[in-house]
Amino acid sequence: METLTAGATTFSRRQILVAIYAALVAFLSYASVYAYRKPFTVATFDGLSFWGVKYQVLLIISQGLGYMLSKFAGIKFISELKRMGRWKTSAILIGAAWSSLLIFGLVPAPYGMLCLFVNGFMLGFMWGIIFSYVEGRRATDLIGSAMAVSFIFAGGFTRSVAVWLRDAWQVPEQWLAFMTGLVFVVPLIIFIYLLERLPGPDEEDIQERTVRLPMSKEDRVRFLRLFGGGILAITITYLFLTIMRDVRDNFMANLWNELGYGNKPAIFTTTETITSVAILLMMSLLVTVRKNIRAFKLIHFVILSGFLLSGISSLLFLTGSLDGALWMQLVGLGLYMGYIPFNCIFFERLIASFRIAGNVGFLIYLVDAYGYLGSSFVMLSKEIFQIKLTWSQFYPNCVVIFSVIGLAGTFFSWVYFSRKYQSLKNS
Repeated sequence: METLTAGATTFSRRQILVAIYAALVAFLSYASVYAYRKPFTVATFDGLSFWGVKYQVLLIISQGLGYMLSKFAGIKFISELKRMGRWKTSAILIGAAWSSLLIFGLVPAPYGMLCLFVNGFMLGFMWGIIFSYVEGRRATDLIGSAMAVSFIFAGGFTRSVAVWLRDAWQVPEQWLAFMTGLVFVVPLIIFIYLLERLPGPDEEDIQERTVRLPMSKEDRVRFLRLFGGGILAITITYLFLTIMRDVRDNFMANLWNELGYGNKPAIFTTTETITSVAILLMMSLLVTVRKNIRAFKLIHFVILSGFLLSGISSLLFLTGSLDGALWMQLVGLGLYMGYIPFNCIFFERLIASFRIAGNVGFLIYLVDAYGYLGSSFVMLSKEIFQIKLTWSQFYPNCVVIFSVIGLAGTFFSWVYFSRKYQSLKNS
């Protein structure tokens, strides 16, 4: 049988084909899910405010709160998820999310906030469900990276579709979210079906990456007792990463408008596609590192580099040494260098390094819950405390401050887990 050797890792031809198939399907599946989540943000609802807060911000915060609560619920739900019936769960969740967008188009403001809250809660479970199809494989670094960069690409692409519907078909702002979802119904059904057809991890995968099992409450408590200090550092680091990434993602239209690119809808897709390709190439190279603890330490280095890139580029932009378009590209690249590993590789290699019989979903949802809590707080704070800065002023200042905190948290995590690994190895 033909084989390919990547570093010290040898893959058969069938394993390569399965990995490529899984990466492509996971990418397309989650990109399609994004069509039900982010396109409404291109609607700015200019002049519409309630309780002293812009309606657009209230909608984003409402969806974010629903998304955040689903992460807290997902700590139990996703960690205990079984393989059977996942497509039915996906159909119910996405169907409910899309229905909420239909109701959003029908009801007057500010009642749309309730619709977006339900939408966010339903969609918040989808990452864990889709990732459960691909974790625990020797090629999960590649597959997970492809899935993770899907929301970089999809964030721009689905917004471009929404802008196209608005400009070419004169779809009203209130109906943009529902109509964008309509465009992606058939593709999403096909991709979920293809996920169901994906072969499970083989014996070599299980031997190298450990078996992935549902985690009971006792399993989760035991894990946190063993790795509590490191998980706390990771949670704080990820909190600030999520804030920076989520504000950029939700207010991307505002940022580009303020930077003078509001009349160029393709800017969303162009910049995010470049970032997606760069991150995918960077992350997928980790599949060549067979030793899990070595890969785990390399991921820390990538995250540290991302914080440095985001912080320095934002500082240069604030001082006038960097133009707006290049800053948006660099700050996005830096943020996703930190954000993407946490969503696909960091916890995958953590579990494999310490030979834990559990699943990635528990850890992703644990840190995500607090990340989105922080993101909602920052967005609301700008409005409540009436911070008199535009998004293109407020955001880079936040990035500089949060990057410093992120660097400290990542370094602490690297030291903590390195020492923990040596301690357990010598015991």
